[in-house]
Amino acid sequence: MTIDDVAKKAGVSKTTVSRILNGDYSHSKEETKQRVIKTIKELNYRPNALAKGLKLMSTNIIGIVLSNLNNPFWSTVLEGVEDTCHKLGYSLMICNSDEDPKKEKHYIEEFQMRQVDGIVINPTVRNLQLYQQLVQANYPLVVINRRLKDFSINQVIGDNVQGSKLAVNHLLDNGRKKIAVTVYKNPYVSTWKERVEGYREAMLINGFSAYDLRILEIDPLSKSIKQVTMDFLKRNHDTDAVYSTNNMITLELIDAIRQLNLKIPEDIAIVSYDETPWAKYLEPPLTTVNQPGYEMGKIATQILVRSITEKNAQRPETVVLKPKLIIRESSNLNRQGLDLRR
Repeated sequence: MTIDDVAKKAGVSKTTVSRILNGDYSHSKEETKQRVIKTIKELNYRPNALAKGLKLMSTNIIGIVLSNLNNPFWSTVLEGVEDTCHKLGYSLMICNSDEDPKKEKHYIEEFQMRQVDGIVINPTVRNLQLYQQLVQANYPLVVINRRLKDFSINQVIGDNVQGSKLAVNHLLDNGRKKIAVTVYKNPYVSTWKERVEGYREAMLINGFSAYDLRILEIDPLSKSIKQVTMDFLKRNHDTDAVYSTNNMITLELIDAIRQLNLKIPEDIAIVSYDETPWAKYLEPPLTTVNQPGYEMGKIATQILVRSITEKNAQRPETVVLKPKLIIRESSNLNRQGLDLRR
């Protein structure tokens, strides 16, 4: 497939196609632009330079594909990416896959068509063939937050197992024994699996058995997370602490506990993954596992720009960032001067 084929089918000149490919729409009517873009997609045309992992020109634009912009954690990551882009002389294009692999594939291909210099991605982990094509083409790419196993690729991730151990050990230190964990059910996402693994390891190493584990898996598409959580707590009525692996689940968890007329932390203590701007303003203030989102965005961008600008390909690296526990009243009876003896 060549640029001649695109021009012929769209009924325009090669020059017009080339301009549109390079983001120059000043010489084309909107109808012409849309017709050319539609033809490019229909023919699945990719400029030869991109197919070889080369570029005719530098656009000084970086693309980022995130999985869920509703999660406030990504605002922190984006701040790190944006600040670093500005410092290094790059602009940023942002897309949200909403955990949809079709959207993710579309955005990656759109970035390629617009000849962005490189991509940062929090992958759905459901477009393995596409990721492999990018790697084989030496396309500048950095994966953040979620692991892509068996890929020779730059990755910046958090130590989710360690973060979970911090959360569970803190709850155990505060006298909790019946500790549950809530997690989205998604076989593709490494972060959530690692957080449950950390919970499991912490419980077992502290003398509990597999029988003592309380794991609530929640469908990410569920419209009734609060009800599912309430039903779980009713079945496990002696639960005295919950470790939530996602801050969006945490809000539903808090609502569920209140609907059951239970108190936090007197009846059920809570620790939530990810520090958010609103965590300290909740009642009671929320204990969180803080993964360094700003640093994740900053480091990922630095690695990406280095891979764009350096002529000699460097061996891919995996950077693992350490979390820390921010203790507040939702998990810590000591801070309220209450008796820990149960």
